[in-house]
Amino acid sequence: MSEALKRQAAAMALNEVRSGMRLGLGTGSTARHFVDLLSDKVAAGLDVICVPTSEVTAQQARELNIPLSDLETLDRLDLTVDGADEIDPELNLIKGAGGALLREKIVAAASNAMIVIADGSKLVEALGQFPLPIEVNRFGLGATRHLVEQTMRRHGGTGGIKLRGEAAGAPYQTDGGHLILDAFFGRISAPEALSIDLLNIPGVVQHGLFLHMCSKAFVATPDGVKTLQRNF
Repeated sequence: MSEALKRQAAAMALNEVRSGMRLGLGTGSTARHFVDLLSDKVAAGLDVICVPTSEVTAQQARELNIPLSDLETLDRLDLTVDGADEIDPELNLIKGAGGALLREKIVAAASNAMIVIADGSKLVEALGQFPLPIEVNRFGLGATRHLVEQTMRRHGGTGGIKLRGEAAGAPYQTDGGHLILDAFFGRISAPEALSIDLLNIPGVVQHGLFLHMCSKAFVATPDGVKTLQRNF
């Protein structure tokens, strides 16, 4: 998918932004376009204050002179704009390819609305084709991994689990100092139940299932940008 179409999706999301808003800034290649476009509006006088979902996004925003804050200073946000790795027909998501899923979920949950910008390849009939990122504590990794594997089997997972970065000899570390297990389900038939079961594992910090959080998605396709909306 061309970067130009991703930028069109980001521009559509920017139309939802109003002066005076408190915004959550997402992480990833499509969200990066949104931050770029937002900076132009800020330079032209748009009054917003933003909470980034990763150190990478924070650095980008600072370089573009976008005003930043945090969720200790701001207890609620008006809107978060972020990307996604999968989007199902109910606008449930898998997120976390960029490794920022914990902060992304915290920021999204603190927002009155969440808008997703993505390309058409992210649309799926059922979640699970993309590996589900599961953020875990370093302590007890082996035991946590075993319990995640058991949970996968109960939920019909067809693939295995990989510790992100393990093959390269240096496990990936999140901004919060955690590790990520990528779980290859193939198809997730009961995402709500899976979410509960994963969070009941003591070593699991958070997972990449974003359920009932996204209210609107702007999806870039070869035919243009499609608007998908879910009424809560």
